[in-house]
Amino acid sequence: MVLSSGLFALLSWNVPTSKRLFHVITTLITIVASLSYFAMATGHATTYNCSTVWDHHKHVPDTSHQVCRQVFWGRYVDWALTTPLLLLDLCLLAGVDGAHTLMAIVADVIMVLGGLFAVLGEEGNTAQKWGWYTIGCVSYLFVIWHVALHGSRTVRAKGRGVSRLFTGLALFTLLLWTAYPIVWGIADGARKTSVDTEIMIYTVLDLLAKPVFGFWLLLSHRAMPETNIDLDGYWSHGLATEGRIRIGEED
Repeated sequence: MVLSSGLFALLSWNVPTSKRLFHVITTLITIVASLSYFAMATGHATTYNCSTVWDHHKHVPDTSHQVCRQVFWGRYVDWALTTPLLLLDLCLLAGVDGAHTLMAIVADVIMVLGGLFAVLGEEGNTAQKWGWYTIGCVSYLFVIWHVALHGSRTVRAKGRGVSRLFTGLALFTLLLWTAYPIVWGIADGARKTSVDTEIMIYTVLDLLAKPVFGFWLLLSHRAMPETNIDLDGYWSHGLATEGRIRIGEED
């Protein structure tokens, strides 16, 4: 993630500031992911979700023991910050309007928070654990609607090349994102895999969804002028002279 952040920054080196929007967004994605993985690796972004299991005996009183699973909550903080930026990249590429973009981002945040609340839910509380999981999955359907389906219509106005790029990136992203709730259901939900296996799967998915996505987008954007978004004003030049407050000057 750190290496990708540096390379994304280098790709923007000779690009005018007014045309660096995709570079800035994509670099922020991997920077946040780098911090998240550092936090998880150092043990600062992890906790344990424990549940009580009762052992029944015939001739002696019942006993109980705790079953705990390590939860890397830093991963959900990462997703809550980076997945909206990924969606913003796709929406800007397709020319999706602000209303649909905002709705997609809100649905995405609800999806991530639903996963976090589900993973921290009590093991025996089906409504708490799987209820939040269901809310997250339904929210994901709204993300698909606002980004993929609506975006596939708006991107046509930008030409065949941009349409092919958006279709490829959107399909790649949404297929990867579909794997996340499947992994969650098997690992954190049903607890059929070890925490180590879960970590490795999520890491591979994150590398594909962020650095690979980023290189695909930025290199294609570099070779496709029609994807440029020119931002002047404060983004490129800071505060204009007309916007400054003058003290002690005569008219």
